[in-house]
Amino acid sequence: MAAAPAAAGSRSGRGRRAAATVAAWGGWGGRPRPGNILLQLRQGQLTGRGLVRAVQFTETFLAERDKQSKWSGIPQLLLKLYATSHLHSDFTECQNILKLLVEILMRPTISIRGQKLKISDEMSKDCLSILYNTCVCTEGVTKRLAEKNDFVIFLFTLMTSKKTFLQTATLIEDILGVKKEMIRLDEVPNLSSLVSNFDQQQLANFCRILAVTISEMDTGNDDKHTLLAKNAQQKKSLSLGPSAAEINQAALLSIPGFVERLCKLATRKVSESTGTASFLQELEEWYTWLDNALVLDALMRVANEESEHNQASIVFPPPGASEENGLPHTSTRTQLPQSMKIMHEIMYKLEVLYVLCVLLMGRQRNQVHRMIAEFKLIPGLNNLFDKLIWRKHSASALVLHGHNQNCDCSPDITLKIQFLRLLQSFSDHHENKYLLLNNQELNELSAISLKANIPEVEAVLNTDRSLVCDGKRGLLTRLLQVMKKEPAESSFRFWQARAVESFLRGTTSYADQMFLLKRGLLEHILYCIVDSECKSRDVLQSYFDLLGELMKFNVDAFKRFNKYINTDAKFQVFLKQINSSLVDSNMLVRCVTLSLDRFENQVDMKVAEVLSECRLLAYISQVPTQMSFLFRLINIIHVQTLTQENVSCLNTSLVILMLARRKERLPLYLRLLQRMEHSKKYPGFLLNNFHNLLRFWQQHYLHKDKDSTCLENSSCISFSYWKETVSILLNPDRQSPSALVSYIEEPYMDIDRDFTEE
Repeated sequence: MAAAPAAAGSRSGRGRRAAATVAAWGGWGGRPRPGNILLQLRQGQLTGRGLVRAVQFTETFLAERDKQSKWSGIPQLLLKLYATSHLHSDFTECQNILKLLVEILMRPTISIRGQKLKISDEMSKDCLSILYNTCVCTEGVTKRLAEKNDFVIFLFTLMTSKKTFLQTATLIEDILGVKKEMIRLDEVPNLSSLVSNFDQQQLANFCRILAVTISEMDTGNDDKHTLLAKNAQQKKSLSLGPSAAEINQAALLSIPGFVERLCKLATRKVSESTGTASFLQELEEWYTWLDNALVLDALMRVANEESEHNQASIVFPPPGASEENGLPHTSTRTQLPQSMKIMHEIMYKLEVLYVLCVLLMGRQRNQVHRMIAEFKLIPGLNNLFDKLIWRKHSASALVLHGHNQNCDCSPDITLKIQFLRLLQSFSDHHENKYLLLNNQELNELSAISLKANIPEVEAVLNTDRSLVCDGKRGLLTRLLQVMKKEPAESSFRFWQARAVESFLRGTTSYADQMFLLKRGLLEHILYCIVDSECKSRDVLQSYFDLLGELMKFNVDAFKRFNKYINTDAKFQVFLKQINSSLVDSNMLVRCVTLSLDRFENQVDMKVAEVLSECRLLAYISQVPTQMSFLFRLINIIHVQTLTQENVSCLNTSLVILMLARRKERLPLYLRLLQRMEHSKKYPGFLLNNFHNLLRFWQQHYLHKDKDSTCLENSSCISFSYWKETVSILLNPDRQSPSALVSYIEEPYMDIDRDFTEE
């Protein structure tokens, strides 16, 4: 499955050093010599010698400059740092110099005789630039800085100044990326005041740091993603209290207006983001956001555009001209092209959406839901859908250096995926999902319920109509439209299906299903599974899950299915896709099995017609088919390999046996499993494994309210019946016809294996 997107694209060391040329010149108060700076930057990109000229001064010149500016010996320290940061240099000396720079930077925290020393923003800025560039160029420096927790916390205080904000934010981001233990935001002095005083541009940049501080740390070891390991970690966490990520989330939510400002950032239009920032101010943010090679390529494109229109090249003011934020003013005619401004806004939004998404999945989910609804995030995103989020690519659309427009790493692609993940988190098991519709579409849901003579969904009646989408189409309908047009090889198919499926999750709603069926969703899914013969396992899994939720208990959906799958050849292709990977398709098998059980207990001519005609229902109704699914579902999972992804196989096997128990056929199914074991020459192997799986099931679900509620809502089988069935199967009495042990021969008995993971 695709992983959550990272906070930003990676930046190469060579590109960073090239971009650092600009920072080095601006920070030292010098000026580039006359000429086209684009050519100078391009040369730095190609040669990797961006910082060389910065150190080609005599010691006399540096001493004089230091004396005039009162820079505490920083220029001389820089010379020494350059001399000791080469390959085979004395790294100990390099560390000593860095320690001096850190001490200079932290002087405002040192009190002498009751008075705190002051340090200019210019000096702080240059210390930060030196530290950052040394981290990039010299291995191990970032990790050493990350070990100084007081220094990391101190860095946050430097973000109060606009002059040092970008340099500080970039350094913090790099340090947090290698820090072993997550920092706690509640330890940052005056955090609420700090964040509240950020302008919108600063807040967007700050979200890059927040992405690291509010996400649970991931070891990257697949073994740690097993349910055994997660359960062990949860037990440990209960004794330790809230994690640092949870504490940080709570700290942010306690800041007045924080979520509201994020919603405004996420929904503002590109035209609203243009301010009075100069050309170079915008560029400074650019090379903190994107691959520096991309910035240089973009600059070259600007130069070409200016040349074509006979515009003047970039003009720098004469020495002594006033500066703002440490950057020289430029001609008012020099502006970033619209394509770059759009890309800039896209990079902002994907960071903001990521933070909102993490908060939506946290402990304060209901609080965040209320605020997101109140501040109209969903209607705002709906208004941006066509022009920004799902805009059409132009020939000159910017992409990351070395990639193309269809690459998953491009900013456009990343924004779309993050947008879809937010919709998934927002809709999943929450009544606010109806905010994805507009008023007309909500009325349509009511009309569907009225026509079917069923009660309206309470959540629809309770939806605040002032907070829903406006315009001709709601966000869900817009998503369906682009989903149906998506190319077969598109990487979006998985996330689109997940987002739509989350709208259907929870207690099954006939009106919700019919709303989507009327828009051709079922036919689109079947086309992708059967006619396009999709090969991607992730996409197939998401489509099978969505199809199951769309068809569950819905007679009209099964009629539509039978109308589309109208030949034996098509049906065989469909079955081949199902049987190719039960881990991917088992949720559909579960939904069809549950639907069959309900239909068989209904007295209705329409239902009887579907039962007699539908190929899929006829196939699932056969006992050999059910036994084949049951055997394979149990055989492909083991306690040690159970994850959140494949535990559904265990629950699907339980659904089959619970329905058999209702019909008093549980002993028959167990006896057939025993025969299948023997036919495979592995007596006891399957039933011992199933016994261990059910023991784990008891440990896992009897202490997790959310999971048990989800099982009950999705199956329409009370959780008490789930628990009773598992207890009956685990009954130790070998005389019980419904106990697993009755079908495991004594020589092959292995049911007491300890699978606890400490």
